Amino acid sequence: MQQHIFPAIRLTLVCLVVFSGLYTAAIWGIAQATPNGGKGEVIVANGGVYYRNIAQNFTEDRYFSSRPSAVGYNAAGAGGSNKGPSNPDYLAEVAARVDTFLAHNPGVQRADIPSDLVTASGAGLDPHISVPAALVQVKRIAQQRQLAENTVRDLIRQHTETPLWGLFGPAKVHVLELNLTLDQRTR
Repeated sequence: MQQHIFPAIRLTLVCLVVFSGLYTAAIWGIAQATPNGGKGEVIVANGGVYYRNIAQNFTEDRYFSSRPSAVGYNAAGAGGSNKGPSNPDYLAEVAARVDTFLAHNPGVQRADIPSDLVTASGAGLDPHISVPAALVQVKRIAQQRQLAENTVRDLIRQHTETPLWGLFGPAKVHVLELNLTLDQRTR
């Protein structure tokens, strides 16, 4: 028994030191070298302070809608709903989101709604939507802001982030930055 217990205790102690101490210190040190010392990117606009990498809840029709959040856009409780795609409660929630979206976007067909506008991301805090999710909202935004639809499409293009190195992930639109730009243009 001694030949098994002492190596296990040593391994536990080594893991505690490495993963609780050294790894944590290394990540903290790397974070200190980033802008804002690891506290996240901050955007100050319209008298408010927003974290760039945390989704915001936009409910007014004059704003682009963010991705739904399973945690109420609360960064302290990041997480998904943990309900599977066949769960009746989850399906009812998604159906309600689809109905709400259609009510606020007349003329859009149910089949044209991108899934990221009616399903939450894994953390529930994704600040981006897909380009199709932004484009499907153009007509509503243009009417609400009294802008030409081409102007709104141009703003979407300007706020489209390309995949990492042109390879990894889809193109996406940062909703907060796009909505803040709209506020600056239509004051």
